[in-house]
Formats: sequence, C-alpha cells, structure tokens
Amino acid sequence: MLKSLSPFVLSAWRAGLRSRSIQAILVLGILLMGVAFLSASFAPRQPKTVALDVGISGIRIALVLLSLFWVQELIGQEIQRRTVLFALTYPVGRGSYIVGRYVGILGLLALATLLLGMLLWVVVLTTGGDYEQGFAVAPGLPYWTTVFGIFVDAAVVTAFATWIATLSTVNILPLALGLAFAVCGKSLGAVIQYMMEGADRNPHMLQLSPVISAIQWVLPDLSRLDWRVWPMYGVAPDHTVLIGGGVMALSYIVVMLVLSVFAFSRREFQQ
Repeated sequence: MLKSLSPFVLSAWRAGLRSRSIQAILVLGILLMGVAFLSASFAPRQPKTVALDVGISGIRIALVLLSLFWVQELIGQEIQRRTVLFALTYPVGRGSYIVGRYVGILGLLALATLLLGMLLWVVVLTTGGDYEQGFAVAPGLPYWTTVFGIFVDAAVVTAFATWIATLSTVNILPLALGLAFAVCGKSLGAVIQYMMEGADRNPHMLQLSPVISAIQWVLPDLSRLDWRVWPMYGVAPDHTVLIGGGVMALSYIVVMLVLSVFAFSRREFQQ
C-alpha cells in the first residue's frame, strides 16, 4: 500500500514546494505574524494574549489558503489539463493517486504549520517586554496542542476540497467551495449555540432551527478544533472535547476520501 502511494506523495511534495503561488501565501503567513506582533502594541494590558489570538487566526487563514491552492494545483489542474493520465499509467488503482496526493498535501501542511507555529511562538515570547500579564500565556503543550488543532482543521478542509476536485469540471470550484466550507464550518458552532440560547427570541431565526439541525449532519463543526483559550487563559479543554473534536475530524476526512476515491474511479477521461 505504501509503495503504491509513494510516487504520488513525493511528486506532490516536489510540485508543492516549487509552486510560486504557495510561496506567496507563505509570505502572507509571515506578514500575518507581523500583524500579530504589531497588534500587541494596541493592548498594553494583555499584549501577549492579543498577539497569540491574532496569530492563531493568521495561521488558520494561511493554512486554509495553502491547502486549497495545493488541492487546486496538484489535483484539480492535473484533472482539468488531463496530465493526470500520465499518473494513471502506474500499475496501481486510481484510489492510490487520490490518497497519495492527499497525504502529500498533508505533509506540506505539516511543514507549513511547524514553520508558522515556531514563528508565532517567537513573536509571542518577544512581545510585551518585561510586562507581566494578569493571565500568563502558556507557550508549551497548550500552545502546540492548539497549533495541532489548526492543522487538523486544515486537513478537514483539504479532504473536502479534494472531493470537490474529483467532481468539478471548473478549475476554480475547489478553491471557491473550499473557502465557503472553511468559513461555514468555523461559524457553525457559534450559530448552533445562538440557536440553543433562544436566538434572542427572533421568530425568523427560530424558523431556521430545523435547517440548522439538518446542516449539523452534513457540515462539521470546525470550531470544536479551536482550543486557543487553553494557551491564552489557561482554561484547559476537557478530554472529551479534545477526543470528540479529533474523532469528528477523522471521521469526516475518511468519508470525504472515500467519496473522492469513488468519484475519481468512476470519472471518464477523454484522450
């Protein structure tokens, strides 16, 4: 199994690292870390906390964009340009191509996550000087657990975009729908909580309650992978929250990959 995946994983690594658009997004990530550093100047009482909060959001933005551009370039464009036919000349199943490409993109995302995470870690430690906050940030295990949650979030978005790429005949569709998926998945938790609290007794919102309940079965709640309150305020999430978020993400990734392999296996290519 690993032997059948390795050619597609390695080619994804080489193509992903050479891509100029990816380099531009990494520069964007670095600029977002600079924004996190500057934002601390506007919060004299909690500079490290503000820098950490802004930086975590910046890392998620950069990783989501990276994942979508990698899916578009390494899967979507190869399908649209029919260059995928060269990859299919290997004596392996089509599923190996999809899974191999996905694993390769995950490896690239892991490298980007590590680099951006280390950069934000340095930013947080150097922000605020000798000022001691009321709530000290935790740059150790809580911080890196939170960064890992962002990586898992991006992995879910990547799986969804991969499925769209195997279905789409429009090159930009995985990027557009992937962005919408990332935004909606992140907002779903807040919407559900708002509805559970009565929606401020707004009758129009209450009418949407059945729709929101149905969406929960289709769209994952990506806010369950956001654990930033742990390094920011020392509020450790319950183990059930961590495990529940991980199981949700893994289950959705598996479902998306199965759908991707099924769609790609049935897709016909004209020579």
